[in-house]
Amino acid sequence: MKLYWIFLLVPYFAISQSTIQTAEDLLKQNNYDKAVVVLENYLKNNSSDLKAIELLGDAYGHQKKWDEAIVSYKKLVDLSPKTANYHYKYGGALGMKALSVSKLKAVGYVGDAKQAFLKAAELDATHIDTRWALVEMYMQLPGIIGGSKKNALKYANELEALSKVDGYLAKGYIYEYDKELEKAELYYKKAVVTGGSVTCYTKLTQFYINQKQTKKALKYLHEGYSIHKNEVFLKQIKILEK
Repeated sequence: MKLYWIFLLVPYFAISQSTIQTAEDLLKQNNYDKAVVVLENYLKNNSSDLKAIELLGDAYGHQKKWDEAIVSYKKLVDLSPKTANYHYKYGGALGMKALSVSKLKAVGYVGDAKQAFLKAAELDATHIDTRWALVEMYMQLPGIIGGSKKNALKYANELEALSKVDGYLAKGYIYEYDKELEKAELYYKKAVVTGGSVTCYTKLTQFYINQKQTKKALKYLHEGYSIHKNEVFLKQIKILEK
């Protein structure tokens, strides 16, 4: 009897996997409108399919349809409240919505976004993206509505424990934002020495460009280009050497 029921379920699983794969392919092709249509039609009869709901939220997010993305991600949080990444995505959509409305209306969205990120961090002690979101949020928010350099550094330290490079980049960001430029330079350089990725070189060279330290920027642009052959570095070198 068990084998009989498994046999009956095979077509359903095949259809489900096919639809999800189609939607994922459409997202990779940046065909967000079509992905939305495919997923909305599928969800009419499969309203609790977590992967489909997540992909629909992602499709809306790519289109900057934050209200719709918020609805999708909220469904995920309600259906699976212990999944950190769902809280993270929900918080991200709320944060982006906050940026698109007036400062007065943004307050509510910002508060909900922060709570979502904090919940994600609580649920998953290794969730790097959530900690980055909290670092940026605590630094960018005014103190009157919850901004806090102390809290930003707390999550930067958690990042450093998970990934030294992310921790160094986060601290570079915090100190640059707070105009503590010597400390910012120190941590960006630590990130380059430790990680040496395109991102590390980009953050350090952009820091020097912002500070109008052209010689230092060129030094690391040349170094980064020699390692990664990144065309963006080459373009910046040409601009700065004019």
